[in-house]
Amino acid sequence: MAIDPETAPSFVLDCRGRGIDASPGRPVVMGILNVTPDSFSDGGRFLDPDGAAARAFEMLDQGAQIVDVGGASSRPRGRAYGDGAAALRPEVEIARVRPVIESILAGRPDAVVSIDTVHSEVARAALEAGASIVNDVTALRTDPRLAEVAADAGAALFLMHSVGSWGDLVHEAAYSDVVEEVVAHLARAVGEAEAAGVRSIAVDAGFGFGKTTRDNLRLLGASERLLRLGRPVVVGISRKSAVGRSLGSEDDPWPVDRRLFGTLGATAWAFANGASIVRTHDVTETVQMLRVLSAAMRER
Repeated sequence: MAIDPETAPSFVLDCRGRGIDASPGRPVVMGILNVTPDSFSDGGRFLDPDGAAARAFEMLDQGAQIVDVGGASSRPRGRAYGDGAAALRPEVEIARVRPVIESILAGRPDAVVSIDTVHSEVARAALEAGASIVNDVTALRTDPRLAEVAADAGAALFLMHSVGSWGDLVHEAAYSDVVEEVVAHLARAVGEAEAAGVRSIAVDAGFGFGKTTRDNLRLLGASERLLRLGRPVVVGISRKSAVGRSLGSEDDPWPVDRRLFGTLGATAWAFANGASIVRTHDVTETVQMLRVLSAAMRER
């Protein structure tokens, strides 16, 4: 049964003075902008700062409320992605993301830009360039100082569950109860961020990071359980291998370019169960789907 927006908790993220209503039932679309040569879906497409900024403007015009800029692939190790992505030096990330963030905000000063990084040095440089959200896919495991950097800047902090060390993230892991273990891990990370002074925090179950296809499907329906942490919930399953395997099979998943409709279906289920922030490559389609779904949820 879908969550009732009328009785669900209310969340407004403070992104350095910009308020974003991320309450359940109110969709917030976060467009993915990978400034990398090796990301699994769009690697190599937006390496030029002007081209990356143009893509950001396009996503904002399509209805994205956040542009998430990443300068290092977080592709996990496993049968879907082989050896995974190697760790980069922070200075390489900074060289990739800072000019892109500056170009975006030069053209759209009111844009809300997120920096996708696990390094406090990269987060600091991105925030100095004008970013207002830090998105950490290792939930402070790699660099706990990242919380202090976000707090000092008044930035929002997104914390994602994953397994393994940075540069060696694991695609699949074993759990006694995947939902309870992910929630417990995120609860600890939220506590660390709060202790560092971060005021606006969102949580992300980390689809595709240390989970089997079955684990991912269970977590899609567990957004309401994550809401008990008292924070808005992020869902990021855009074109991931769990979608390809659900459409095909474990041994013969559908390719990345055929996963749009499966992604939309999975996203709709997570949103109906309480997720509100949706990280996606396909902004137009996601905005349209969520607009209709949220309207239906309010009128039921």
